[in-house]
Amino acid sequence: MPTVTVTSIINGATYQYVDNGEPKSGTAKNVYFSPDRKYVVAIFKKKQDYTQKERLIKITTDHLKRLKNMDGGDYYLEELYRWPTDVIETNGNIGIIVPIYKSNYFFKKGYSSQDLIKGDEKNGKWFAGAKFINKQFPLSLDKSELGNWLSYFQICVNIARGVKKLHQMGLSHSDLSYNNVLIDPVTKAAVIIDLDSLVVPGIWPAEVIGTADFIAPEVLATKHLAIKDPNRKLPSRVTDLHAYACLVYMFLLHRHPLKGGKVHDLDTEKDDLLSMGEKALFIEHPTNANNRPKLNQVSKWDMYWADINKLPYTITGPYLKDLFDQAFIKGLHNPNDRPPAEMWEQALLKTTDLMQPCNNPTCEQKWYVFDNTNTPKCPFCGTRHQGTLPVLDLYYQFKPTVWKPENHRLMVYNNQYLFQWHINRNIARNERLTAEQKVPVGYFKFHNKKWVLVNQEMTGLKDLTEDRLIAINEMVELADGKKLLLSKEDGGRVVVITMANK
Repeated sequence: MPTVTVTSIINGATYQYVDNGEPKSGTAKNVYFSPDRKYVVAIFKKKQDYTQKERLIKITTDHLKRLKNMDGGDYYLEELYRWPTDVIETNGNIGIIVPIYKSNYFFKKGYSSQDLIKGDEKNGKWFAGAKFINKQFPLSLDKSELGNWLSYFQICVNIARGVKKLHQMGLSHSDLSYNNVLIDPVTKAAVIIDLDSLVVPGIWPAEVIGTADFIAPEVLATKHLAIKDPNRKLPSRVTDLHAYACLVYMFLLHRHPLKGGKVHDLDTEKDDLLSMGEKALFIEHPTNANNRPKLNQVSKWDMYWADINKLPYTITGPYLKDLFDQAFIKGLHNPNDRPPAEMWEQALLKTTDLMQPCNNPTCEQKWYVFDNTNTPKCPFCGTRHQGTLPVLDLYYQFKPTVWKPENHRLMVYNNQYLFQWHINRNIARNERLTAEQKVPVGYFKFHNKKWVLVNQEMTGLKDLTEDRLIAINEMVELADGKKLLLSKEDGGRVVVITMANK
């Protein structure tokens, strides 16, 4: 196959790509692989003007350099983004050099019934809706590609971290959608792609208004206005936050938060514009039921996840319920009220501390969020939890001798680990954790018909109820009402234990 050589317009570096006459063709670019498949050359179909070219040069030089020099820069570039690294020109057209996706972002099996998409990219769209994850659907994804419900929480955490960092840099993606994230539920990984149209307010305006289903209501409601009209709303940091909230809702609940049963206009195009724009209404709005999904209008492949009475958004737990309310009720038509990416990240992580494995070996989701009842059960298959269940509420020292609840609890299951970010509130669970901070400090075990915490690394673990220190390699029984001091360091927490399902 013919190999084409292209040259950087920034530093004269040369790159090669293989042209078999059939590039991967997207909306804006044709994409070619390098001979060693370490990078791709993505060539724009339309001529790029001076501003567009300048944007690409800045993205691949100044902003790339800033990111590399940041604390954790390698993590962002290797794990969260496929950031363009150079700009080339060929036959009068501009192109960009982008590192290739990691192998886990390509389907190993694809469909369960045939290999049609084997080797294709794991675009988020495959996993956001209900159809392709429904094993009854003729072209459902193979079980080996799907992970479990817990996988999608970590995927959403990774995307939140990517969005958070862009916003900290004064950038916004402008077209965040399930088309522009690749995800792998098996390794719980996610990467943000198509970073060549980043927006800087007042310097680089948005070139597209976004992808249908993810365009913020204010952008759709004003798209008829002239581009320079002061009332026209264009993609920005706050529209990213709407798109991100939609992604979280869809990855966890496999339905769209605004696509319900309300019809505003018999003209489908006008109806879409109103239902996603000016008249947008959360399908699970607690006091306005006008947009509830009508199950007799839903595809049979979508039925399971579309039933908001059986699987309401509250199954995602209290922290995410609050943020969905903030994003799709308070902030839906008030962009500045939308929760920022860091708030989503922390709520998702706190929710994973509420997760329980389902006792049913055939449960497709495998995990569920503790429902704060004394008799918890899996919302997906209805299986009740067997045996007692320790619930650990975290407290912090407000002032000497005064401890206050943190609105953070940890659910216990067999062989679950305890980490430094649990025992000390000064250690934040984020992308800046050191290798040492990721080492477990203890684990929980169901031992001789009792729940125990085994101390691996905690030098200050103390049973406050019995007033005794728990040495490393010793264990302490978890009993109803017991109080444990997890760390005597500044920021150290106390847990109060409640035994549910007694």
